[in-house]
Amino acid sequence: MKLICRLLVRLWFRFRAFNIEALKIPGPVLLIPNHVSWLDWMFLYVLLEDDWRFVTSATTAEASWIHRRMMVNRRTFPVDTRSPYAAKRMAEFLAKGGRLVLFAEGRISLTGSLMKLFDGTGFLIHRTGARVISCYLRGAVRVPFVRHTGWTQWFPRVSAHFSAPLQAPRLEGVSNAVARQKITTWLRDFMVRQQFEVEQEFGPGTVLSLIAEAAADNPGRVALEDITLTPLTYRRLMVGVDVLAGEWQRRFGVVRSPGRVGVLLPNVNSTPVAVLSLWAAGWVPAILNFSTGVPTMLQCAQLAGLQRVITSRAFLEKAKLRMESFTAAGIELVFLEDVRTEISGLTRILKLLKHSLRCGAGLVRDSALDRNVGGLPAVVLFTSGSEGIPKGVELTHGNLVANLRQILGVLDVTDHERFFSAMPLFHSFGLMAGVIVPLSRGYYTFLYPSPLHYRVVPAGVYDKACTVMFGTNTFLNGYARRANPYDFNSVKFLVAGAEKVQESTANSWARKFGVRLLEGYGATECSPAICLNTRLDCRFGSVGRFLPGMEWRIEPVDGVPEGGRLLVRGPNVMHGYLNPEVNAQFQKLGGWYDTGDIVRVDDEGYVFILGRLKRFAKVSGEMVSLSAVEDALSGAFPQFGGRCEVAILTRPDEDKGEVLIAVVNEPRLTLDDLRIAIRARGLTNLCAPRELAVVREIPKLGTGKVNYRELEAQMAQRT
Repeated sequence: MKLICRLLVRLWFRFRAFNIEALKIPGPVLLIPNHVSWLDWMFLYVLLEDDWRFVTSATTAEASWIHRRMMVNRRTFPVDTRSPYAAKRMAEFLAKGGRLVLFAEGRISLTGSLMKLFDGTGFLIHRTGARVISCYLRGAVRVPFVRHTGWTQWFPRVSAHFSAPLQAPRLEGVSNAVARQKITTWLRDFMVRQQFEVEQEFGPGTVLSLIAEAAADNPGRVALEDITLTPLTYRRLMVGVDVLAGEWQRRFGVVRSPGRVGVLLPNVNSTPVAVLSLWAAGWVPAILNFSTGVPTMLQCAQLAGLQRVITSRAFLEKAKLRMESFTAAGIELVFLEDVRTEISGLTRILKLLKHSLRCGAGLVRDSALDRNVGGLPAVVLFTSGSEGIPKGVELTHGNLVANLRQILGVLDVTDHERFFSAMPLFHSFGLMAGVIVPLSRGYYTFLYPSPLHYRVVPAGVYDKACTVMFGTNTFLNGYARRANPYDFNSVKFLVAGAEKVQESTANSWARKFGVRLLEGYGATECSPAICLNTRLDCRFGSVGRFLPGMEWRIEPVDGVPEGGRLLVRGPNVMHGYLNPEVNAQFQKLGGWYDTGDIVRVDDEGYVFILGRLKRFAKVSGEMVSLSAVEDALSGAFPQFGGRCEVAILTRPDEDKGEVLIAVVNEPRLTLDDLRIAIRARGLTNLCAPRELAVVREIPKLGTGKVNYRELEAQMAQRT
């Protein structure tokens, strides 16, 4: 029987196993695999010695004679899942030196991702002291015999990856309930990290290869759609990428270091096609932030050493961008309208034929070669510049691919997700969440050109029945004020980042739309995600737990009694800055990135942002978080409407060191109103602003963050 199964899995699924030496360890030991198909038992059965027993459900075995034959035999350990003594029986078997295979999720995954682990697993490990071997069945999610409703293949490649034997952490002085919960969490975290590490080792190493693989698996599925309502299938996407890549090679010639080409385009179908085609041609796109204005864009272009910028006449006209200064600086503007007219019909037909026969052909590299080029630069992005001049951040393919896998390792997305992306691609949040994540998994994405259209965006989400939506607190607050309560009925995942989520925003979404807001935390320099709340691990007020593969440390800050300055390191942390001075500072840290944020991390690993170090003031000898003051005042004045905003600045003061200034866009607000709100939130009098300034509108960056640099300049003009 075992020989037949071995031949079957080898011929049908080209099955391979790694680190099978770990399976020879004597008991007591638990083997815990992920559970994604009806054939998972067979992939393990062909590798295990005869004394291993599979834990099965005696209840399910009663369904039919086939179930009984499969689930009650000498290789199984049937338990009555309805009985409180089931775990006790398994513990007794392990205590005698037994070896058990336990599918700790308790069911075949309905999403294809790792689901929750039953905490009875933690009880078993804690009670018996058994060692644990985790197993990641890679590719098994695509076999035909699954419970999820996504796409499958008849002959997918499947492999089994076993960890070294693990010993659970010893927990002293805690109750059994706490111990089982902590050990179950420890185990699941390890399984997620193992999955991430295996994908890093065996998966494609570039973003383009990942997207080309997704296109080969789903050639007829719609990949992109924009406000022209023109759907672009994955096959047409690959054709467009291939055609444009050939055109860039003809126009630009051989790639020379640094090999960067600017991209100045809005959220339309052409933008991802342009970025992917530059990768296919060997160039590095540098995506310019058009919301900063032409002078700042020119600074960024010169910093990146750009000689060419790909753009569109129609876009420049609608955005009212006058680019004469670029031409005067010797930077060539390459207009997509001109490029399209120069591509022959024969070229288009040949590329279409090529990708009709084998979608993605020529764009998927050999995996070993692909991983070798993963360290090459992939994209240049520019920081928002909310507190200074924008910095050029160079991210590699390895950075982007790692962050993609970190995100997908913790989010239980299915093959049916539909993304709505209004965040611009010049922002790392928009690039990762709006393009790289959906296209690498074969999802549908609707691209909308501006997140500021607070009435139109909700209608678009409703019309396209999108299930995944993301944005900053500012934008999400705007949508909540204008949307119909039914507009977001299809949304499963609402992810917020780039700025702190205010309690009033989260409450609005929960109460008005019934949607739980998942706050994350990141930085352009980290591709961008560092932490993320998920539907399984969510704690309001935090930004979630660190993603798999991330290292972190906290350095104390004088005057800040709680938490400290956060530094992180991981495969998603950037290659470096283009700015020489700041890059030298980064390189000195040996791969660690100083976030500049003051955070605290609780016992369960949830991260709470206390504010940016630059956004702290020293008032009467005490450190005051300006972000905490802003958060306390957010939504505190419903009588003035949802548009009422407060931003906090400081100025030097001889007596107190610094004084807080409240800048508001509502002339009816008074200092007394602010003090009452501060006291109501439990903050001290040191947090109460002493001065008040009224402006017509608080300046914002294109990402929705407050532009403190511009706001300070406005205040300086008044003095």
